[in-house]
Amino acid sequence: MQNLTREAEVPRLLPASEFIDGRGALGVLEGSALPFDVARVYYLYDVPLGAVRGEHGHKRLHQLMICMHGAVDITLNDGVRSHAFTLSSPAQVLYVPPGLWRSMRFVMPETVICVLASRPFEVEDYIYEFEAYLTWVRQGKPLRDQADA
Repeated sequence: MQNLTREAEVPRLLPASEFIDGRGALGVLEGSALPFDVARVYYLYDVPLGAVRGEHGHKRLHQLMICMHGAVDITLNDGVRSHAFTLSSPAQVLYVPPGLWRSMRFVMPETVICVLASRPFEVEDYIYEFEAYLTWVRQGKPLRDQADA
């Protein structure tokens, strides 16, 4: 696991190692190269074309999002500006730090998204209403607990 620095607070694309030959492609994420220890893995599939998922924020959760098949448009909002990404390859890994609102629009049929998360499911970590999220940001709430540093 890498140290979480200020750079880690910015959403960004990370490369996955790829090994390609006549038998196909192998994508690899080594734990030592990840910006956090993985505590949970989940995936989204059978999402109707054009559907929007996410629509919430996390106070403490770090995530890595990988589009295993298809394509998804992801918009991340920090309360001031938006960051837009399109994931369409398992070779792209989107790092999503805590404190961001996220929205995912599924733009290809049969899209599959895999998410690696830094924490188990904790309902108190979620902010489900955008106005409540903006209030949380304006109040200067920490983006993550000091214990996570």
